[in-house]
Parts: sequence; structure tokens; C-alpha cells
Amino acid sequence: MHGSTDGSTKAMGVLTVGALVAVTAYTVALGGNGWLWLGWVVLGLVTLGMVVTRGT
Repeated sequence: MHGSTDGSTKAMGVLTVGALVAVTAYTVALGGNGWLWLGWVVLGLVTLGMVVTRGT
């Protein structure tokens, strides 16, 4: 079970970084969208929470 938690945390990290790249590209190409950035911040906080809880 512990190994699957590490895998899901890594997957969330990859998803978060990918989302950051996508939101940045969208902002550069089409202009800023606050909802996209808010969504990315929420995703980042969830990922951070997973990393913190994995350590305990």
C-alpha cells in the first residue's frame, strides 16, 4: 500500500507540473484567465497536501 501512495503522489506532481505548463502556454497564447490559475493553485495545494501527509 505504501508504494502505491508514492506512485499516486508522483503522478499528482507530474499532473501539477503539466497543468502549470498548459496554463502558462494558454496565458501566453490567449491571455490570462483567472479561473485557470485558481484551478492550478488548488491543484498545487492538493499535491502539496499529499506530499506532506505522505511524510507522516
